[in-house]
Amino acid sequence: MLRVGALLRVAPGLRRTELRGRLSCPRPLCAYVPVRGLSGTDGGSGEAPTPGWYGSLADSAPVHLCEDVLVSVQQLSGLPWWMSIIAATLTVRTAVTLPLAAYQLIIVSKVEALQVEISELAKRLRYEVSVRAKERGWTDNQSRFQFKKNLRRIVSQLYIRDNCHPFKASLLVWVQLPLWISLSLALRNLSLNQSALQEELAAGGALWFSDLTVPDSTWILPVCLGLTNLIIVEVFSLQRVGVSGVQRLVLNGIRGFCVLMIPIAAMVPSSMALYWFTSSLVGFSHNLILRSPAVHKILRLPTRRSETPYRDLLSAFISKYGK
Repeated sequence: MLRVGALLRVAPGLRRTELRGRLSCPRPLCAYVPVRGLSGTDGGSGEAPTPGWYGSLADSAPVHLCEDVLVSVQQLSGLPWWMSIIAATLTVRTAVTLPLAAYQLIIVSKVEALQVEISELAKRLRYEVSVRAKERGWTDNQSRFQFKKNLRRIVSQLYIRDNCHPFKASLLVWVQLPLWISLSLALRNLSLNQSALQEELAAGGALWFSDLTVPDSTWILPVCLGLTNLIIVEVFSLQRVGVSGVQRLVLNGIRGFCVLMIPIAAMVPSSMALYWFTSSLVGFSHNLILRSPAVHKILRLPTRRSETPYRDLLSAFISKYGK
C-alpha cells in the first residue's frame, strides 16, 4: 500500500547514493599570417584597427587562432584556397561539432525515455498532495504550489540519476556558434588585409567565384546558402508533431533569418560565403547520418527509433509539400 508522503520527501526508486594557446605553426607558415591588429581594410599601413566591439572581436585571440588554422591547412595540403576552405570546414565540423551533436542526441534520447517515469511519478505525487492537503487544510493554490515544487525536485533528481540534464543538450550551440563566428571573421581578415596572402585568395577561387576576396556578384553562393538553410529548417520541422503557436512563431523567425542571410552573404567576401555554404551542407549531412539506425545502435540510445528514417523523412516531406 502506498505510504502517504513518500514522494513529498524522496522520489521512489531513487537510491540515496544516486541523489547526492594558441596554435603553434612552423616559421614558414607563420610568415603568411597577417599582422595582428589589422583586422580592417587599412591596407597594412599600421593604422589602428576598427574601433568598437566589432573591431575588438575581429582582432581577438580565437579569430587569430582560426586564421592560423586556415593558413596551416592551406599550406600543408597545397590545395587551392577554395578547396582548402572546404577541407578545413569539413575537418573542423567533423572533429568538433559532430561528436557534440551525437552527445546532444544521447541527452535528448535519455530525457525522452524519462517522460513515462515522470508521468507516473506525477500521478502518485498528485495523489499524495491531495491527501496532505486534506490533512493540513491547504487551499488550491497551496496544493498547486506544493505539487509543482516537489515535481521539480523529483524531475531534477531523475536528471541527476541518469546524467541527462537538458542544459547539456545545448552544449553544441555554445561551441558551434562561437566557432562559426571566429572562422567567419578569420576569413574576412585574411580576405581584406592587404598582404601577399590576400593576393593568393584573390587568385584562389574557382568557377564563377574566382576571386575569394570580393562578394559573389552572381549571387549563386548566397542563394545556395539560403536554400540549404531553409531545407534544414523544414527537415527539422518535420520532426515536430503538434507544434504550438510559440514554436510555429520561432520556426517562422528562423525561416526569415535564412532568407535574410542571402543578401548578407552577397555582401561579404566569397571566401566567407563559401564557408557558410559548406558549413551548412556538412551540418545537414551530419544530421542525416545521426538518423541512421546503425548510429543509434552504436550510441545505445534508450528510446526506440524508426528503422526507416530516410524513407519516413521523404514521405513526410512529400506529404507536406507535394500536394
